[in-house]
Amino acid sequence: MALIRNSKLRPRILVVGGGSVGLLTAQNLLKNLGRGEATVTVVDPNPYMTYLPFLPEVAAGSIEPRHAVVPLRRNLPGAEVITAKVTSINHAEKFATIEPENDEAFELDYDHIVLASGSVARALPIPGLKENAIALKRIEEAVALRDHLLSRLADAALMEDDEERRKALTFVFVGGGFAGIELLTELEDMVRSAVAQYETLTEADVRFVLVEALGRVMPEVGEAQARWVVEHMRERGIDVYLETFLQDCTDKHVKLSNGEEFDADTIVWSAGVKANPMLIDSDLPINERGNVTVRADLRVEGDDGVVEGAWAAGDNAAVPDLSGGGVAGFCVPNAQHAVRQAPVLAANVLAALRGETEFKQYFHKTIGSVAGLGLYKGVSQMGDFEARGLLAWLMHRAYHGYAIPTMDRKVRVFGNWFLSAVLGRDAMPLADLDVPRKNFVEAANSKPAPKKEAAKA
Repeated sequence: MALIRNSKLRPRILVVGGGSVGLLTAQNLLKNLGRGEATVTVVDPNPYMTYLPFLPEVAAGSIEPRHAVVPLRRNLPGAEVITAKVTSINHAEKFATIEPENDEAFELDYDHIVLASGSVARALPIPGLKENAIALKRIEEAVALRDHLLSRLADAALMEDDEERRKALTFVFVGGGFAGIELLTELEDMVRSAVAQYETLTEADVRFVLVEALGRVMPEVGEAQARWVVEHMRERGIDVYLETFLQDCTDKHVKLSNGEEFDADTIVWSAGVKANPMLIDSDLPINERGNVTVRADLRVEGDDGVVEGAWAAGDNAAVPDLSGGGVAGFCVPNAQHAVRQAPVLAANVLAALRGETEFKQYFHKTIGSVAGLGLYKGVSQMGDFEARGLLAWLMHRAYHGYAIPTMDRKVRVFGNWFLSAVLGRDAMPLADLDVPRKNFVEAANSKPAPKKEAAKA
């Protein structure tokens, strides 16, 4: 393993993760650091930040995939951006192990570390789940899911076997939180629109199923709004099963706890998230859920007190919610908190770097929740104000169009929405993205044309 130790000419602030917290923290640091005061190093497996609230709309074709991501190098001039994984952290000696995908791992030292590695899908040990399901945490998953659903329509249109057709057109979504509901309803809207292009298919052939373990959906909104969402989905023909568990999906044969069994070619897992498991390979304090434990000023804190030089925020941190509105006393893992924690985190890191001892406390009272449920349909709750339908959908788009970082991405996203409104939804799948060399390999393996015999004199 290559060693890059004691290599700093100036203090290094290592930002682990280039998501919302990582990108915005690094931007605020670069903006306020003095010339030569410190080096900001950002490490992430991807060269871009993904705006997660837009993944359902990317999957449904309302936003182009590249417009829902923010390139790190372009938007962090002056920072070191390393496209690689952080595989372990030794804070006692203040170095992290960095592993590029196609190069040798090395160790990188630091003075302050910012843990902003986000979350990953929380999968359960359900038979067949890891072999057959797909989650939605990355832009690549959104594109793959969109193309998969549309290709299932094309395949089903040619199927003569009723059972095979029914399997191809059955789409199961597990998890009734915000992410799961938005994804299901956006894709249901897209699929039913695309069905109209096939003479051999009707909307009655398509089946969408929601499986939710709790007795309600979308815990971020009130009971009345949650009940309306369930009624709305059922009116659209979606089968909603509450207080129901996925027990098995081996060979894409779905077994539910309510006794129902059926085949489904598409199983989407949206039943919660967990902190990045990379944190387990560190000597920093984590709780029973794998989150880094922090104070309200975003300094990492263990049983022995504050861990100097270590900071965390976002989905990988258990941040106390001083407003009293959080779940179990902590901020919920969403973009609303992430974009507001980042400036506080950057200000406190700068204060510590400059020897100050007073730090800002993170406090934010949630302004409410907005969700899109397909084109021109939505639900929102802002305090006591509740909206449904078109108004809520407009609020959803206005808020997230404003919230995505950088003016470049805002313009592109609003441009996508305008063009879709004028030209209609684009329901065109792209084939073989996962095997781009397929056609070339087939051509290379094809038989050569037979040689013609020379004409006889």
